[in-house]
Amino acid sequence: QVQLVESGGGLVQTGGSLSLSCAASGIIFSINAMGWYRQAPGKQRELVATITSSGSTDYADSVKGRFTISRDNTKNTVYLRMNSLKPEDTAVYYCVSGLNTVVLQKGFGSWGQGTQVTVSS
Repeated sequence: QVQLVESGGGLVQTGGSLSLSCAASGIIFSINAMGWYRQAPGKQRELVATITSSGSTDYADSVKGRFTISRDNTKNTVYLRMNSLKPEDTAVYYCVSGLNTVVLQKGFGSWGQGTQVTVSS
């Protein structure tokens, strides 16, 4: 059974930073693509970052240059470092895993329970 457990969300002021973590179990982590979605109230979910099994990364234009996704295959963990946070980054952030980034882009694969990030102005 796949389990993805996010941590690290919270409240931060505009311009601040937060780091999210997602610990995975029940999958062969090293061969899976991983990613982070977010969903704000009343808005469509957005795929903000992905990282392939080989470490290639991709970002939504809205977070490019501010967010960094990384992975540690020895710890079965994926991270999202968020800098220069803006109020519009406020959302529930979900960790996702799948065999490749196409699976993630389609919203398939496995999902965590989500962690709230709130950026105050």
